[in-house]
Amino acid sequence: MAEKKKIHLAFDISYTHLDGRWRMPGSWTGRIYPDLDVYEEIARISERGCIDMLFFGDGTGIPATWGNSRDEAVRWGIGWPRHDMSPVITAMSRVTKHVGFGLTYASTFMHPFYVARLFNSLDHVTNGRIAFNVIASSRGADAANYGFDELMEHGLRYERMEEFIDVCRALWDSVEPDAFVWDRESGLVVADPAKVRAIDHAGKFFKVRGPLNCVPSPQRHPILIQAGSSPRGIKASAYISDHVFARWPSKEGKAKHRAQLDKEIVAAGRDPSKIGILWGCGLIVGETKAEAEARREQLLTMIPEKAVGPYLSHNSGYDFSKLPERFSLTELNAEITKKNASPVGFVYKLAQTLGGNAEISRKDFFEHALRTATNYDRTYADTPAKLADMLEEEFEAGGSRGGFMVVHPQAVPRELLNVVDLLVPELQRRGRFRKSYEGKTLRDNLAE
Repeated sequence: MAEKKKIHLAFDISYTHLDGRWRMPGSWTGRIYPDLDVYEEIARISERGCIDMLFFGDGTGIPATWGNSRDEAVRWGIGWPRHDMSPVITAMSRVTKHVGFGLTYASTFMHPFYVARLFNSLDHVTNGRIAFNVIASSRGADAANYGFDELMEHGLRYERMEEFIDVCRALWDSVEPDAFVWDRESGLVVADPAKVRAIDHAGKFFKVRGPLNCVPSPQRHPILIQAGSSPRGIKASAYISDHVFARWPSKEGKAKHRAQLDKEIVAAGRDPSKIGILWGCGLIVGETKAEAEARREQLLTMIPEKAVGPYLSHNSGYDFSKLPERFSLTELNAEITKKNASPVGFVYKLAQTLGGNAEISRKDFFEHALRTATNYDRTYADTPAKLADMLEEEFEAGGSRGGFMVVHPQAVPRELLNVVDLLVPELQRRGRFRKSYEGKTLRDNLAE
């Protein structure tokens, strides 16, 4: 019998202190963000469970799309505060040896030389455990902080992203791995200067001479992660990613996404078998089903109704405060797309769920939005055995390459402890999850 393919697991801890999660039972007990002790505890728990990676999404603006004001977001802690997590990752890496770290920057706003240099340094600090989650931002509040009056057009954002990564890759390769000799007797640092080369990039968005003024890092290139789900986004994922971060569609949707991705990967001249998908879902693991489901119901109490609109407007890039009492979801999504926000966000998915040219009331719309804002609609609550059954089935449906990103845990560290102490042993018993780390780098571990 063939050995079962291993499932990879990552924890998305981007929102542990946001959107009401900080106040849930078992979360940040006796602590206030950004207490470093909590993050070091998260890292130790994750390494004990042989988790592949801790993932940090990011945003750099305070939501201000709802009613053209940031007041409600400020009031309820929606999408803010958020610190740059690169120093936090440094601290977490010092109390662990194996677990990886995913850090997010937007190619829409950042410059590739700065980012390539930063990730080279972080790869050294973590001893080869860093991943770069590159995003095309659709958030107006972020754009305004980088001097943009409006969002860049959707397709153009991906063009910029692809060139951004081209520059980063060239910079990471601009110094040969064996260039440095550090000869104490002669004083030579680099014996052959030809091993340090300019890249002389001049493209549509960037002009960069290079080379990178750094020692090549343990992984040479960090693991690259991208989460595009539109047709254009999937094409970018195929060009960029070592692993793809994807939302949670049906089993049929997973198979379709995998097939579309594989087609684009082949078109890009790459090997589909080497690129995994980490499907994002919430998991609440309980010793009994009733216990787990009761905790899932608590999700709907995380944020007040007043905070749902600001949350959704920020993440969709559209001001939902202007909605009439009744409207067409298809027409609304067309308006959102015109504003250069994401064409496959919440409204698009809701329209698909309800079917046809669905009409909806404002009240019902925000009731659906609450389930999305609290991650209720992507959270599965059950016993370890039942959740392991589900993950195995979904893993097979998605092509058995990659695994799962446990997104937006309800309460940290409580939910992470339950995954590590209850679910991981169940997956290990089934031969679906590692019992120890075999590789030296994050790239090695994700390739297992």
